[in-house]
Amino acid sequence: MLAVRKVRRKLRMGTICSPNPSGTKTSSEVCNADWMASLPPHLHNVPLSNLAIPGSHDSFSYWVDEKSPVGPDQTAAIKRLARISLVKKLMKKWSVTQNLTFREQLEAGIRYFDLRVSSKPGDADQEIYFIHGLFGIKVWDGLMEIDSFLTQHPQEIVFLDFNHFYAMDEAHHKRLVLRIQEAFGNKLCSACSVESMTLRALWEKKCQVLIFYHCPFYKQYPFLWPGKKIPAPWANTTSVRKLILFLETTLSERAPRGSFHVSQAILTPRVKTIARGLVGGLKNTLVHRNLPAILDWVKTQKPGATGVNIITSDFVDLVDFATTVIELNDLLQEDRALAKC
Repeated sequence: MLAVRKVRRKLRMGTICSPNPSGTKTSSEVCNADWMASLPPHLHNVPLSNLAIPGSHDSFSYWVDEKSPVGPDQTAAIKRLARISLVKKLMKKWSVTQNLTFREQLEAGIRYFDLRVSSKPGDADQEIYFIHGLFGIKVWDGLMEIDSFLTQHPQEIVFLDFNHFYAMDEAHHKRLVLRIQEAFGNKLCSACSVESMTLRALWEKKCQVLIFYHCPFYKQYPFLWPGKKIPAPWANTTSVRKLILFLETTLSERAPRGSFHVSQAILTPRVKTIARGLVGGLKNTLVHRNLPAILDWVKTQKPGATGVNIITSDFVDLVDFATTVIELNDLLQEDRALAKC
């Protein structure tokens, strides 16, 4: 029976988002646009903190502007070096961690977004931009892209995790929060008990967006969740073995209640890693050859109160990452079937 349900769900979810002339499906073309809506009814009452949810690391970095100033997240030495045009071209190779736009990530099934933001020197409009070494698109443009998708897919829920802020004073924070309100309006979910956040509860309220704000400013707005409600331990290693050990350890230490949990299944380059693969960039030097092994670890996991919850990756389209994470929820169906025996 479980196998039948799994096939039916794949038929609903596994459509092609955009045509491929070859007639085959690549990982970036498999469409999981409505995977939450397609979950079986008994999972509609399970807290989102107990489901397996795919996310992306530095979600906005599919495009960075090598013609813009170097971001305030970089050291003074890097800023001096970046006066040489070639340096910015090389920085771009290491700043980009995704290939897919927000819309494409959402269609692929990504529901958690790792967001880092900054004001831009000399910007008269005081706009806020995404940042990862170099400036990305305006936050407003990204929010509108996400909102457009959510309007078309009213049963899908997203986590927007604003976890790094650079060169931002109180006026910048107020502008950013106003932008969030303007973009999502009644789709915003007020901060409350993590355990009360189920698909059914959110659908009934017509809420689709959980905003996490890693700054004391969150206290001024009921729809901003504190960053402590979504811990995301960081392994900071180039070793797959050390990464997996870290992920296992932090999962074993996960609080069973009161917060979501992000497993950052990512490798982080050292200075010597960048020096050795300077021209190749992050994708070719570190991610491409190691992502299959990381995905093998993901396949062995199980969601639940003490299991995996949100799992993030770089370049989510290089392997069948989102679908692999989503299908972990089938294990919760197995538990239910066994309980009835």
